[in-house]
Amino acid sequence: MNDGTITSEFLGRIPLSQPAEDGDKDQRGRVLVIAGSASVPGAALLAATAALRAGAGKLQIATCQSIAIHLGLALPEALVVGLPETPSGEIDPSTAVLLRERISRCDAVLIGPGMLDEQGVSALTADLLDCDPGAAFVLDAGALAQLKDIADVLARHKGRMVITPHAGEMANLLGVDKHDVLRNPAEIAGQAASLLHCVVALKGPCTYIATPDGATWTYSDGNVGLATSGSGDTLAGIVAGLLARGVSPLEAAQWGVFLHGEAGNRLAQTRGPLGFLARELLAEIPAIMAKFHKA
Repeated sequence: MNDGTITSEFLGRIPLSQPAEDGDKDQRGRVLVIAGSASVPGAALLAATAALRAGAGKLQIATCQSIAIHLGLALPEALVVGLPETPSGEIDPSTAVLLRERISRCDAVLIGPGMLDEQGVSALTADLLDCDPGAAFVLDAGALAQLKDIADVLARHKGRMVITPHAGEMANLLGVDKHDVLRNPAEIAGQAASLLHCVVALKGPCTYIATPDGATWTYSDGNVGLATSGSGDTLAGIVAGLLARGVSPLEAAQWGVFLHGEAGNRLAQTRGPLGFLARELLAEIPAIMAKFHKA
């Protein structure tokens, strides 16, 4: 594999597979989004909607009991599971046993958006990943914090995992200074990919995608308007939706970063360079994918 820059020309050489015209939603895969808290319910909504916009066929959301019905009404396309929660309004880590069977019937699983209790979500993530390989995983936000401690568990998933940290989360994950991440993003992304046996998308003005074998790609064609609340949740959801469709982890990261950035570029032209919302990115995704399909 050669390192390179992610552009529309590059992605034209690795097109997304298209479902058959007579295919059903099962053919497009099932995605489970484990996300949200009483304080940040919208993160689950953004990530889950993004998975559908990326083309996943079936969507499930697992979230805190107190916000489950609200998410179900906000996103009627989803099956929403309300989970026991902690007194602070977070998903109780003990719910791993309730989620494992559901995970076994899914093609892709996203863990982390909107989950604020770092210790609790780390414990839940470790328990959920300690399973037989099957579904592909996307780990974001709180789910990233203590991955270094379970590198042996991650290795069992044989690279079927994408993590999407920004510089601060990467620094916390590896136990280094954030300035070190900003100074050497390609090197740091590669170190994390090798250590954790996964594809890394290190988000920033230039996003670095790295694989365990040392290859690195960059995407820098987005815009500053993407640096807004909820933007990372949408990216994680897009990647999860692509994985559910059967796209490989590397290509899901490459396509996901591009689709996210191009959606921001379209909104910058129609709304203005600043002030568009993360939720507005989502409706742009299908048309961007369709442009490649027609070509």
